[in-house]
Amino acid sequence: MYLSYFGLREQPFGVTPDPRYLYMGAAHREAFASLYYGIEANRGFLCLVAKPGMGKTTLLFHLLERFRTTARTAFLFQTQCNSREFMRYLLAELGYEGDTQDFVRMHEEFNRRLLQEARAGNRLIVVIDEAQNLDPSVLETVRLLSDFETPQAKLMHIILSGQPELADKLASPGLSQLRQRVSILHGLEPLPSWEIKNYVEHRLKIAGYQGDPIFTADAYESIADFTEGIPRNINNFCFNALSLTYALQKKLVDSDIVKEVISDLDISRHTTGRRQVDVEVEMEDDYYEAPAPRPVAVAKKKEERPREELSPSEAAAYMQEVALKLKNWQQSMDKTLSSTPRRQRPIRTDG
Repeated sequence: MYLSYFGLREQPFGVTPDPRYLYMGAAHREAFASLYYGIEANRGFLCLVAKPGMGKTTLLFHLLERFRTTARTAFLFQTQCNSREFMRYLLAELGYEGDTQDFVRMHEEFNRRLLQEARAGNRLIVVIDEAQNLDPSVLETVRLLSDFETPQAKLMHIILSGQPELADKLASPGLSQLRQRVSILHGLEPLPSWEIKNYVEHRLKIAGYQGDPIFTADAYESIADFTEGIPRNINNFCFNALSLTYALQKKLVDSDIVKEVISDLDISRHTTGRRQVDVEVEMEDDYYEAPAPRPVAVAKKKEERPREELSPSEAAAYMQEVALKLKNWQQSMDKTLSSTPRRQRPIRTDG
């Protein structure tokens, strides 16, 4: 492991949503401020939408930490469920250990606990992560939970967090009532290229690094291009880069290290659509009578053409071209057969 090699106390590029490592770039600062203000202003339903790997969960953990002493919180991530299962998960997060399956009983128990928290002066904040997986019927159940409130204040704040498919669901006509109750909807954008250096150095500092810069300026440029500014991709890249640097007993992640990591992480090298083409098959238009029972495809070595690797889209286009040649050849053969006297036609053996 490279931790002691680089003088690190812990893994700086882990996969868990540790709020200590949250980098508050411009986009994350704005999203955090919107959610925090929404809770403070008793806005009820809030929504956070972003592509996978943008740090939504880490941001939400950091938000809940800010309300740790003034609110009761529940974090739900089991979203592939029906309404009854959802209520069971929610009650379990609130400390209810009963095994009732009665939906009405579960609603009554939830209402009782909600009022109990309100009398104690606590707000209830429910975060539903990966909410794009919720069925419309479960989202309707979530909407009905907001009916538990007093004329003076909201007893509960619900944050729906998910991928862009969540916005698609909320925009559907069947969920218009829920959409109307979402008072704040915010998104997260990828880190700009100039901010990636700050992001990486922030995580290294939290992990205990105190030495000279590990990554060169050229390395940061390549990281920005390859990861597209998505934090999870940056973490994976940097983990592999530091691992390789340690294996080679180097102290600096330079352009050579970066190129090898990019090659290792290029998933297209392992997909089934990747093909290498060495010969080009050309179908002859001429018709052979005998002794061959059917026309023969002649394979000719392609001249003065270097070895070529086709991408999946290029391979598909190539196969379409071959299919077109086969179709033209078949039409030519049928035309020839139709104009040839039956006794002069070759005997076919293909059934």
